Amino acid sequence: MPYTIFDDARLTHFAAQPTPGDAATRVITPADFDRAMTEITCWEGYAPTPLVSLPQLADDLSLNEVLYKNESPRFGLGSFKALGGAYAALRVLQRQISAALGRDVTMEDIRTGALATEAAKITLVSATDGNHGRSLAWGCQRFGAPCRIYIHAEVSEARAEAMRALGAEVIRIAGDYDASVALARDEAAAHGWFVVSDTSWPGYTDPPRDVMAGYGVMTRECCDAMDRPPTHVFLQGGVGGLAASVAAGLVQYWGADAPSVVVVEPELAACLIESARQGRATTVQIESETIMAGLSCGEPSGMAWDILSELARDYLTIPDTLIGPTIRRLARPIGIDPAIEAGESGVAGLAGLIAAARQAPLRAALGLKPTSRVLLIGSEGVTDPDIFAALMRERADG
Repeated sequence: MPYTIFDDARLTHFAAQPTPGDAATRVITPADFDRAMTEITCWEGYAPTPLVSLPQLADDLSLNEVLYKNESPRFGLGSFKALGGAYAALRVLQRQISAALGRDVTMEDIRTGALATEAAKITLVSATDGNHGRSLAWGCQRFGAPCRIYIHAEVSEARAEAMRALGAEVIRIAGDYDASVALARDEAAAHGWFVVSDTSWPGYTDPPRDVMAGYGVMTRECCDAMDRPPTHVFLQGGVGGLAASVAAGLVQYWGADAPSVVVVEPELAACLIESARQGRATTVQIESETIMAGLSCGEPSGMAWDILSELARDYLTIPDTLIGPTIRRLARPIGIDPAIEAGESGVAGLAGLIAAARQAPLRAALGLKPTSRVLLIGSEGVTDPDIFAALMRERADG
């Protein structure tokens, strides 16, 4: 495979100075992760997703090992988001039904349909680029709650239809992702609905914490499958929930031996690197939409930033031009590497790794060596077949 496009790609790097603190165990506690693990692993259809080694790619990049957590089989929804939105929905229903009945109810009571009448009275809403909304719709369908999903102008119709197929009412707006978040909040407040968001804001923390706790199932599976910690983990950005959850979970599992955290974002939606530069959660204006639809977020989650500000050492931005070649490298592997079909947002970390490992200044800055073992979260499979097919048809320039 020619790597010219990665060699020539212009990446922005910012080396952060993480502030010491306890966010890795305070924002999402070990009990939060354990509760989610206990619940989600008993859901019908649960199975750990594969942690795949890519030995030929590791050799090409002069690394010891490249490990790719393939989330495409997750509950048949094609994305790690299945762990977050549905679990957070269940927790919202648990809290609201407990309050309505004046007694504590369990997640099992709701999951098994014992409180179906009560669940049907509670409408859950969220904004999404696709995968979070699909998870929420799937969870609402399982737990018997009405669901409304707000999407922005650039969300593909295929992703909208996947949510409708799960029973959600889908509302498309003319603005961007952040505008869809604002509308979901406003209409929920006006109608007495409940927002299940993967991003936090002042006064709104429980559902985003539950979303990140749900993601912890994925991190625990990774750790249990490894006999020693990786040296680096490259994590997609977005609002920061995935990166923060994985970073916190790795620290809780491996302690002082936890890997160096590298956050990778689209250059067109780089709110986390800007937050790192400013030393506080910072919103950026999105001028053009990135092909990495799930990462097209201009405002970071405050809770996620609390964790990343203490754990992330490096931030990278990547151009959209790297996504097609990365997807094709996975789907048409070299040597004994397995073939993996991945979505455009799911390969951002891998695209950043390939480019950084091949560019000597970045390789040195990130401490990538022949002994390095790198963990990647392949956070989505083919959630939009048309986009995947178009990327696979592009000329083989990378």
